[in-house]
Amino acid sequence: MSFALGLTGSIGMGKSTTAKLFAEAGCAVWDADAAVHRLYAPGGAAVEPMRSAFPEAVIDGAVCREALKRIIVADPSALGRIEQIVHPLVAEDRAEFRARATADILVFDIPLLFEGGGETQFDAVATVSAPPEVQEARVMERGTMTSEHFHHIRSKQMPDADKHARADYVIVTDTMDHAREQVQEIVADIRARMQNA
Repeated sequence: MSFALGLTGSIGMGKSTTAKLFAEAGCAVWDADAAVHRLYAPGGAAVEPMRSAFPEAVIDGAVCREALKRIIVADPSALGRIEQIVHPLVAEDRAEFRARATADILVFDIPLLFEGGGETQFDAVATVSAPPEVQEARVMERGTMTSEHFHHIRSKQMPDADKHARADYVIVTDTMDHAREQVQEIVADIRARMQNA
């Protein structure tokens, strides 16, 4: 019997790094973004359904995220149709991971976990957090978006304080050592809960 922990957090909060710390601590980690990349890659399960719905989104046998963005900008209602194709495939990928994984703790790295109402599917949820100025600095360091784009994305995500209120665990990612220490405490807490269950 394994314990399913949902891991979430807004853009730039250190979620991917924290997921690696859970893997270091012996947990099996499933990454929603990586699952979408697999589905969109050549031969991926989303390629043909996407080609049927949006032929211009498939380039060189793979679903092109940039093309999808252009489609959504031109027709915002396209997002719903894209989600109808992708969400069931992502859920299938997650279910396959859950069936195959042998670790005692399974961590599910899902950016919009609370926004999508998915927290009920897990035994507990951890959210990552950092001060707003650290969050923005991290995103700007990537060099992949403007400050305006970052603020637009952040405005669409649930406020950090609301995530804190709904999560079972909050991991402050101010330093790597502090984040690692908190992850180890959470893993120890979950293992103790499993022994006492």
